[in-house]
Amino acid sequence: MTPQKPKIRFAPSPTGKLHVGNVRTAVIVWLAVKKLGGTFLLRLDDTDVERSKEEYAEAIQRDLTWLGLEWDEFARQRDRQDRYDACIQKLKDDGRLYACYETPEELALKRKSLLSRGLPPIYDRAALELSDEQKAKYEAEGRSPHWRFLLNYDPIEWDDLIRGPVKFEGKDLADPVLIREDGTPLYHLCSVIDDIDFDITHIIRGEDHVTNTATHIQMFEALGAKPPLCAHLSLISDAAGGKLSKRIGSLGIETLREEKKLNPMAILSYLALLGTSMPIEAVRDRQKLIDTFDFSNFSRSTPKFDEEELYRLNTKLLQETAFEEIKPHLQQANLEQVDEAFWLAVRSNIENLEDVREWWRVAHGPVTPEIEDADFAKAAAALLPSGDWDENTWNVWINDVKEQTGRKGKQLFMPIRKALTGMEHGPELPVLLSLIGRAEAESRLKGQTKNAA
Repeated sequence: MTPQKPKIRFAPSPTGKLHVGNVRTAVIVWLAVKKLGGTFLLRLDDTDVERSKEEYAEAIQRDLTWLGLEWDEFARQRDRQDRYDACIQKLKDDGRLYACYETPEELALKRKSLLSRGLPPIYDRAALELSDEQKAKYEAEGRSPHWRFLLNYDPIEWDDLIRGPVKFEGKDLADPVLIREDGTPLYHLCSVIDDIDFDITHIIRGEDHVTNTATHIQMFEALGAKPPLCAHLSLISDAAGGKLSKRIGSLGIETLREEKKLNPMAILSYLALLGTSMPIEAVRDRQKLIDTFDFSNFSRSTPKFDEEELYRLNTKLLQETAFEEIKPHLQQANLEQVDEAFWLAVRSNIENLEDVREWWRVAHGPVTPEIEDADFAKAAAALLPSGDWDENTWNVWINDVKEQTGRKGKQLFMPIRKALTGMEHGPELPVLLSLIGRAEAESRLKGQTKNAA
């Protein structure tokens, strides 16, 4: 018998844009698919009609495409209501779905009472004792039932690809609500039906779904299907080990792309390696991430998300980028005047593309020199080396200026920086000097403004 081809889904809800929290799952799903030689299904869980928006659906697809996480198949839950209705009817006929008439207030009171007595807040199945007359009375009062899934009081076990053996007792779990009072199915049921129909072999999601998985396993079995393999990822925390803040948790891919100008490989590298035993490093080749992917690499400890580390990876990748690769990005940033020689000269001293713009402005002007001591600046100008300039020119020149003027430290460097750049801080002068060139450097040291931009 031919083994089933691996198939894994990423199933975001189009109720918002992708952020680092949920895109981490997408990255790991994509890597697992590629490593296993399987199929990647992008499924939009959009049964929440009020909150789901087409603009978010489009944004999700745009962000995944930019990250290079291409999908093989696409589906939307909103197109599958007939299938859900058929499965719901089967579960009702089999006695696995039962009607409940408690109001939210009544359920909250039950929960509070159980907790006050030190008991777990498990639903007491009181609805199973209702007679037809009692149900009719509730409905005459205008109550519409919600429907719960009747769990079997059997052990629920699976071998998690990350957590190892997991076991729940059915009696320790509350029967989950699968259908709202308005008749619409909840995520749990739709997800299980989809996973069955689309032949999903692996489910990868956060550890906050572990209890859900226990109830889902019985839903798979109730619908006559074998549950997929499961892998539950540890949830990420902030850099201090605390709960991920809303600011970082909602750090959107669109923001990282449009505002922070991040390289998609910086995001892929960081999120692929975060929470694993592998060192976090900037990886330029997706294939390397695929080749080293293994569920056994993931730890059960809580990984810490460090936004600054993500930016450091981006800087590392940027500084190693060849001119032909960066050229289109320079053009998009309106830096088409930057040539290969300039890029190679400055790339090891930048953190982002905006730094290139600043290097260009300082090198080519317009710059208004700030002369603190005209005699010192004049003496420095007179000592500028002649001939061709290279990366050693700065050291030769600054040593001559130091010897001739007797200045050192801040008294030596700051007046020169202000004269050459008009600023107290900025790009490193050894690299900058060769970009400015002898004629322009001499002009600035003499206090002459020259618009060379």
